[in-house]
Amino acid sequence: MKKAKVCIVGPSKKFLSGISYYTIRLANSLAEYHEVSVLCFRNLLPKFMFPGSKHVGKDLASLDYSKDVKAFNGMDYNNPLTWYRAYKFLKDEKPDVVILQWWTSSVAHMHLLISFIAAMSTKARVIIEFHEVVDPLEESILPLRIYSRIMGRLLVKRASLYVTHSESDRRLIASKYHLSEERIRVIPHGLYDQYERVPQKEAREQLGLDGEYVILSFGLIRPYKGVPNLIKAFGDLPHEMAEKSRLLIAGEVWEDGEAVMKAINDCRYKDRITLVNSYIPDSLIPIYFNASDVVVLPYLRASQSGVAHIAMSFGKPIVVSRVGGLEESMAGYEGTYFIPPGDISAIRDAIIKLYVDRPQAFNPPRLGWDIIGKKYEEVISTLK
Repeated sequence: MKKAKVCIVGPSKKFLSGISYYTIRLANSLAEYHEVSVLCFRNLLPKFMFPGSKHVGKDLASLDYSKDVKAFNGMDYNNPLTWYRAYKFLKDEKPDVVILQWWTSSVAHMHLLISFIAAMSTKARVIIEFHEVVDPLEESILPLRIYSRIMGRLLVKRASLYVTHSESDRRLIASKYHLSEERIRVIPHGLYDQYERVPQKEAREQLGLDGEYVILSFGLIRPYKGVPNLIKAFGDLPHEMAEKSRLLIAGEVWEDGEAVMKAINDCRYKDRITLVNSYIPDSLIPIYFNASDVVVLPYLRASQSGVAHIAMSFGKPIVVSRVGGLEESMAGYEGTYFIPPGDISAIRDAIIKLYVDRPQAFNPPRLGWDIIGKKYEEVISTLK
């Protein structure tokens, strides 16, 4: 028997991101316990302002909502008519609980509107799930930083409970918004385990790789990802090892493109580096991960990483910085090799160790969406 009506609010697949995937996986998992609907943000901001504008609206994701989930797609940042339709959707669905996915203040006005509708029309209780405490780009631009803080504080006041993916984020949210930690629940990020397995030989043939040790850097390229440090570490590898290796950087450049290209051009093994500057569709994700020997995530800061949760699902060894929620979420994975953030020598040494040891595939941690759904069910039950 369904226990509650739950509406999850997050981005659609038009402005595709890790939060789009997360919203789908969470909705499908909660549908096992509740009557679930989803209210999607369709247009998030003017397309020309979006760093990944080239892939907006393209059909890149194979994942979708289950037949048990009713989705409204969508609500636009600049179209009051879609706001009215969202209001009608919420009024018809009459949710008991609304879960807002927070990752950027660009959609804060829509979040606020939905929270008011929930309070005034449906009497729903609001949960805010934080995927980012502070967006690096928004924090670096003064008007955006001021707007983000004002809107964030207004929105936080509308919620009954809050969810983060780690204890470190729980403490940061409590401090930033002056909240009691008792009102903030920690639910780990689920694995992105929806991708097929492809034999490594086949995957490498598709990428034109042959007999090389493949070091994979995957995901959007932004300054906090530390990609230039990885390139410098690759340039410090012993000559004999580097000549048998391939540094494969796959991901759309959002920011930091000049720094990445400079690091590549300055690298003494630049002919052993491949940069694929594009958003990688779902159909190719298994190819890149199955082709790799090691995944390196030299982040300078991070709350969580969808890439890490893909890599763990494939059982890959992962060299990752000991930062934010990553230290907590990856501590239980045997294939994790932690390094200090920004330490080029440590990146190099970890890659060399893995090159010598050649570990077998590791068992993914128990972070299936059945477990995540159950943990969320426990949080929702406290609101009844």
